[in-house]
Amino acid sequence: MFEKSGIGMTNNFSANNIQTSLPKSMKAMVMDVAGKPLVSKTLPIPLPAADQVLIKIIACGVCRTDLHIMDSELPDPKLPLIPGHEIIGTVVQTGSGAANFKTGDLVGVPWVGYTCGYCKYCLREQENLCENALFTGYTIDGGYAEYTVAFQKYCFHLSPQYGSPSSAPLLCAGLIGYRSYKMIQPHAKQLGFYGFGAAAHILIQIALHQGKEIYAFTRDGDIGAQAFATGLGATWAGDSGVTPPSKLDAAIIFAPVGDLVTKALKDIDKGCSVICAGIHMSDIPSFPYQLLWEERLVRSVANLTRKDGDDFFDLASEIQLKTETRLFPLQEANEALAALRKGEIHGAAVLVM
Repeated sequence: MFEKSGIGMTNNFSANNIQTSLPKSMKAMVMDVAGKPLVSKTLPIPLPAADQVLIKIIACGVCRTDLHIMDSELPDPKLPLIPGHEIIGTVVQTGSGAANFKTGDLVGVPWVGYTCGYCKYCLREQENLCENALFTGYTIDGGYAEYTVAFQKYCFHLSPQYGSPSSAPLLCAGLIGYRSYKMIQPHAKQLGFYGFGAAAHILIQIALHQGKEIYAFTRDGDIGAQAFATGLGATWAGDSGVTPPSKLDAAIIFAPVGDLVTKALKDIDKGCSVICAGIHMSDIPSFPYQLLWEERLVRSVANLTRKDGDDFFDLASEIQLKTETRLFPLQEANEALAALRKGEIHGAAVLVM
């Protein structure tokens, strides 16, 4: 099932039709053991703590980070775990201290699920680096389920235009792409995107809106992804090993492939940046200092702040972002993950409840 749409579709839930009596149980896809397929289970619906809200999930995006968790490339997940951190849903119950939301509110839940507010990073407005952070679908249960609870401070109020499954990828692919984009130099015009999937297909719309040129690098021989990129407005698309037709002003690496760092350093001009957008990447091979010289810069992106989210959704409304999604029912989460692993998803995979 495919869906290609803007964020103008509204959800089917409103304050007038919220269930007054919630069911006792819910369906969820659960990781019991790393490296094994998810298991379909019937579980009790969680109860919100004082500063949490209970959310009836409309849809949850399927992210490559979910694969990193299942493959133990991200260590020490909560087990058993309900994965998923690109959640769109409706508040159906609020904790006693969750005054920011009411039943019927449409919300989005991202990767960062909690920060402490008192560590040195939180105190210097770097909450994305919090020493005590919790992460949705990794260290706390996420969105591969019919219901979830989330801390109110880490939920985004969403307008009705975001109420369809097509909006779910905005909660990670969109947000992390936007934070990566903010790290490039203001003068950068010719941008390289290494890996053209969920994040890149959203970010290209922002970049083109702001007058940038996009050079898309894909897996070698992936003609489909290259056509997808050029169809969205990329100036050029080709294999990751190919030299682009001109020097780049910045490179954003979405693919979790360390070799691409050295390739991107060869492709960018003097004084320009390589931004590593993934939460996990294979080892970066050694490279000669000459590639880094002339004030080239390599930096990573770690999570996002709530301000990133607020700024992104303001911009998304202005641009009227569109996403291309392949929809799967909740019980086909393993099939969605397998398709993502094989590179069969152009755009983003989304689970629909």
